Amino acid sequence: MARTRRRRRSRSEEIPVGLRPEEDRTERRADPHAPDLWEQGDRRSGPDDGILHVVTWAGGKLVEAEGTEALRSAHERKPATTCWIDLRTPNPEQVAAVTEALGLHPLIAEDILEGNQRPKIEVTDDLVHIVMFALPSETMEPTELDFVLGKGFLLTVHGVHWEPRAAGGLRMGLEPILARGPDHLLWALVDDVVDAYFPFIDRMGETIEDIEDRIIVNPDMETLERLFDLKRELLRVRRAATPVREIFNQLTNRDLALIDDEEILYFRDVYDHLIRLTDELDSHRELLSGTLEVYLSTVNNNLSLIMKRLTGVTVVLTGIAAIGGIFGMSEAGTALAGREAIGFWLVTVFTIGFAFLMAWVLRRIGWI
Repeated sequence: MARTRRRRRSRSEEIPVGLRPEEDRTERRADPHAPDLWEQGDRRSGPDDGILHVVTWAGGKLVEAEGTEALRSAHERKPATTCWIDLRTPNPEQVAAVTEALGLHPLIAEDILEGNQRPKIEVTDDLVHIVMFALPSETMEPTELDFVLGKGFLLTVHGVHWEPRAAGGLRMGLEPILARGPDHLLWALVDDVVDAYFPFIDRMGETIEDIEDRIIVNPDMETLERLFDLKRELLRVRRAATPVREIFNQLTNRDLALIDDEEILYFRDVYDHLIRLTDELDSHRELLSGTLEVYLSTVNNNLSLIMKRLTGVTVVLTGIAAIGGIFGMSEAGTALAGREAIGFWLVTVFTIGFAFLMAWVLRRIGWI
């Protein structure tokens, strides 16, 4: 693969989706206090070297190898070769070797090595760089993925929590995918990434329904804490998934030489899935907000019920105290000695009867 002279990308082509130009540089530099979504940490190789896997398809034959030597060998093959370079937890030496062999722009190499990017698409004359986030079922934490599509090759860079070989589109083998070109391989991988969000959405919906039922029965602090946990989880996933919709909107509406016209239909299918995904994320966000309002309303209603009951008890006791205060307690000794007139006992019976009558009335109206 011959290295060609490349123009520097324009400022508009470097801007991540949903980011203003003046925010570009600040977002490209990792913030040590950034949210968990942008500092997953699985893009670093750690004590072990990253894994560079190279799959080459040429002349109806599939060849797989690992290491930089395999990359150089694939680079020297004829132009009709389709090559998939998969780089997991890369170290600087591997990124440098891939950059030199594929002729990547230095800014793309910097993004790959640093990570901590927002979902975005960058297009040059002969490269398409896509950053998006996968949602592994094991961790349910977004993990950053880089896809670089070039003439005759696709470069994928990811951490340990995402396995591209497990994609549904590759279950029948790599041969039929690579035979249709690297753009078809890109579709197979990103389609699986998008589809992996839907199990999370389904579980989120079931959990929201369960919390709604618990709030009606027993709106305790544990339920409130779970509600806020769900809001944080949904926010992380929305930040990872929502900008991807604009990425595929550009892929399906821009004239890109690296993507065949026949493949546009496949990417439009992914775009349709993203529309459905973002709609459901927005619906779940509204449901969570509504559930929080239901929680607050239920707590206020319970407080009002307690106040009504206390008011009812006060009414009963106030009536007894008022009658007792009028007649005073000076007659208690005489009454206990049996020398009190019948009037005292009539007042006593009336007071007790009045208390029971008020209790019955308040019970009928639901105050006690």
